[in-house]
Amino acid sequence: MDLLDYKNKPSVVIVYTGEGKGKTSAALGLLVRALGNDFKVAFIQFIKYWSVGEHIFLRNISDLYKDQLYVYKGGKGFYKAKDLSDQNISDKEHQKVAKKTYQVALDLVKKGKYDLIICDEINNAYSDKLLTKKELSTLIDSKNEHTSLCLTGRNFPNDLLSKVDIATNMTKIKHHFDDFYIANKGIDF
Repeated sequence: MDLLDYKNKPSVVIVYTGEGKGKTSAALGLLVRALGNDFKVAFIQFIKYWSVGEHIFLRNISDLYKDQLYVYKGGKGFYKAKDLSDQNISDKEHQKVAKKTYQVALDLVKKGKYDLIICDEINNAYSDKLLTKKELSTLIDSKNEHTSLCLTGRNFPNDLLSKVDIATNMTKIKHHFDDFYIANKGIDF
């Protein structure tokens, strides 16, 4: 097949999933590439609420990109990870915040105002049963034909892979966390 036989697809659904490091980093690389091409980008954050490097970076560039970049941070921390989450947050509150964040993402996806919408850690919200598979499927199906959608986080459901265009499984080969070292600022968060 000759390169001239290929067609341009107006938008794609991208999934970064798996146990390995780099899902959010890959999505941020996509954000940088999109902004560099004058795309309008929405970055919707599930799960993470504490200060991480990407939040600081996005806050710092927001003035530079004004209407071109929208950031929504919704989450109450890792769900059911006793050593990593705030134990004062109820299951009901985690779910309420996940549903609210999902609604923000769904509304943006339906409006088609953005060229790229990144839903970071949404797969974790699904995997932790804060969102349903039907909600994840509805988000994908509601996508405007000119809006690309990126979904990150562990455990993307295999039976929804037919709905996506690009899926990458980040496979951990080795991570210092397994040797009981904590995450490194600037590298892991």
